[in-house]
Amino acid sequence: MEHEYGYFTETDSIDVVIARNRVVGNERLKEVMPVIIRKLHEAVKEIESTQEEWLEAILFLTRTGHMCDDWRQEFILLSDVLGVSMLVDAINNRTPGAASESTVLGPFHMKGAPLREMGANICLDAKGEDMVVSGRILDTAGHPVADALIDVWQANDEGFYDVQQRGIQPEFNLRGVFRTGPDGRYWFRAVKPKFYPIPNDGPVGQLLEMLGRHPYRPAHLHYILSAPGFATLTTHVFDPDDPYIHSDAVFGVKESLIAKFELVRDAERSKALEFAGDFWDVKHDFVLVRAKDQAA
Repeated sequence: MEHEYGYFTETDSIDVVIARNRVVGNERLKEVMPVIIRKLHEAVKEIESTQEEWLEAILFLTRTGHMCDDWRQEFILLSDVLGVSMLVDAINNRTPGAASESTVLGPFHMKGAPLREMGANICLDAKGEDMVVSGRILDTAGHPVADALIDVWQANDEGFYDVQQRGIQPEFNLRGVFRTGPDGRYWFRAVKPKFYPIPNDGPVGQLLEMLGRHPYRPAHLHYILSAPGFATLTTHVFDPDDPYIHSDAVFGVKESLIAKFELVRDAERSKALEFAGDFWDVKHDFVLVRAKDQAA
């Protein structure tokens, strides 16, 4: 039988393997696989991996798979810490310069969070440092976006989401959905979030330790913003003074998403907001791009 290209050699390995796959029927797979094969073979050749090293890499991936279940996806975590998740997000969310930037969804979003009255306090257990968050939802021309849905969620002041502390935190604690009026403004009350570690008790955590990296994400608020005729935006707002703001374990921080967290000592404003004392004031506007413009 005639070989598709030739015999496998170290020199010709890429061409031989790509040629063997030339009759693949799926057009996208036909486009993607040569790139993956080429990059993988180039990496092995540059590293000059030993058989023991290659086996250890396979065993690492095996252990990663064993950590996956209905509640945890270790491969997504691996993608996150290698910066691939953020790269895929960036490629798939290219927007005009005026539009707000996206970032990763994260593993703790929950569908079905309640629609709350504008200005409501999403902190249901009264624990943590009080905070008020406000801003506007605009289009790229600076006009307010009415009827925009703002889905927000965050960790508490100990770095835990409600789903991580079932039975300790109230259900839907520090979560809520708000709808803008004609002026595009939003505001709600919450508590100042804290940094927290990504799950680091598995092979990805071991890899981070071997690389001399920490597992922490800086304090942030999550947002999903959607409105009729606009592309949905998944993003964060970050605390600039967080100790991990410049070394997010999953590379999710973008300069445009860093807000100002101002500590307010004003008894009258505190009383008006139904806070007991000092509070944090966070202001951040978001700019949505029309769906037709993002597609272009």
